[in-house]
Amino acid sequence: MFGVTGSGKTEIYLQLIDDIVKEDKAAIMLVPEISLTPQMIERFIARFGKEQIAVLHSKLSIGERHDEWERIRENKAKIIIGARSAIFAPIPNLGLIIIDEEHDSSYKSEANPKYDAKQVAKYIAKQNNCPLVFGSATPDINTYYKAKTLGKIELLELTKRANNSSLPKVSIIDLKQELANGNRSMLSRELYQEIEENLKQKRQTILFLNRRGYSTFIMCRDCGYTVKCKNCNISLTYHSYEKKLKCHYCGYEQEIVKVCPECHSEKIRYFGTGTQKLEQEIIKQFPNAKTIRMDVDTVTKKNSHEEILEKFNKDKIDILIGTQMIVKGHHFPNVTLVGVVSADGSLNIDDYRASERTFDILVQVAGRAGRENLQGNVIIQTYNPDNYSIQYAKKQNYDEFYNVEIKLRNQLRYPPFCDIIMFGISGEVEEKVSKTAEMLYKNLKEKIEKEEIIANVLKPLPAPIDKIKNRYRWRIIIKAKVNDKLIDIINECLYSKEILKNNARIIADINPTNMM
Repeated sequence: MFGVTGSGKTEIYLQLIDDIVKEDKAAIMLVPEISLTPQMIERFIARFGKEQIAVLHSKLSIGERHDEWERIRENKAKIIIGARSAIFAPIPNLGLIIIDEEHDSSYKSEANPKYDAKQVAKYIAKQNNCPLVFGSATPDINTYYKAKTLGKIELLELTKRANNSSLPKVSIIDLKQELANGNRSMLSRELYQEIEENLKQKRQTILFLNRRGYSTFIMCRDCGYTVKCKNCNISLTYHSYEKKLKCHYCGYEQEIVKVCPECHSEKIRYFGTGTQKLEQEIIKQFPNAKTIRMDVDTVTKKNSHEEILEKFNKDKIDILIGTQMIVKGHHFPNVTLVGVVSADGSLNIDDYRASERTFDILVQVAGRAGRENLQGNVIIQTYNPDNYSIQYAKKQNYDEFYNVEIKLRNQLRYPPFCDIIMFGISGEVEEKVSKTAEMLYKNLKEKIEKEEIIANVLKPLPAPIDKIKNRYRWRIIIKAKVNDKLIDIINECLYSKEILKNNARIIADINPTNMM
């Protein structure tokens, strides 16, 4: 089900589930983020009552999870709401599976055991002979291709917002021009003025920045030394409230650096911006506004998602600052302004889906504005105003974006026109890792050519982040259509004696969500 933001997809889910419950069957409702469950649960309880609903997600204690599991198994709960792991709930009489925001990458587990909740859902739906509904305002390119071109999925479209609400007005601000005009603030002049106007009108604002922390890297202005994690080849992020430098990959933290360890200069400077810095800037520029921040650092405690969202909604907090956990699915009637502080973060990643992810997140965050009868206003700040994903996000036109993106994917032979198989090779000794990667590459290439499988086996290279948690990382990428013969070759190569004796860890992932 492809419907624009605010088109009433949740209401359709509710009606579908109502029909299933009346047949004395159960339904699974998957959402991508734990932060989405409180609002979703609230709507479901209002419709069906608390007794019929079970909730499953990672923030539950073992005891709470066990209690919910037993209620589901004993057929006491008919509606199961949760994140990706809820797909494994022991439902005796399943009648429907719904996957909301189906484009979201969090449905695929990166940790062991690796699984794709969407693929698992397809299997379970087939086994139970029940419908599987995908819903999104920005469908996954592969899903939309299967529906639009291959006809493997029935396409249902909702083209208008519910209650005759209009889509928000979207403006793009060129940050290069702002700098040229002498504005070095995180807020463009237009965004500043719109926030000021919103505060006067007693309306709420959401500011989106997909980087947590205060400064994203720390560098010596004299010699160029950058402070990096001792376990990972990645810059440490400064967190001002704790006055610590932290690694967002392994959790390592250290005291702030005041003197360069290389040249002993005191010209240590903090560059880049995160949600903490944005929060401080907002408090400084709008001292009378009530602000609240929602990111990984503020939702560490149990029920903190619910508390922040409830506070924003019911206490009429003026400005909500946050990362991507605030952009999907939430319904805030009084939010009329959304500011994207920097749209460029997701564009500059080593991933063929960079444009798709940028478009998705901009359309989703824009969809939080003007969801009732009030006109919404969205301001996107960027250094790449002419990028097609940003331009089509401004139009909020998925079809136009899709038509450009699918042509590029076809030309470059990316999914859905092939599969990407990525091999991650890691170990504590870099020489062994590179040797294992070269050996695996040679074996794969020889066997694939011998079997005359059409495939492009790319040479092994260090991963974009080549060291995490003291393990060196290399990768090999194959572009091919996965079939049984190719899977047999992969298994044969992975379990060969010469590969195993090097003690390097190898993970094979088909169509990974994270190319890093």
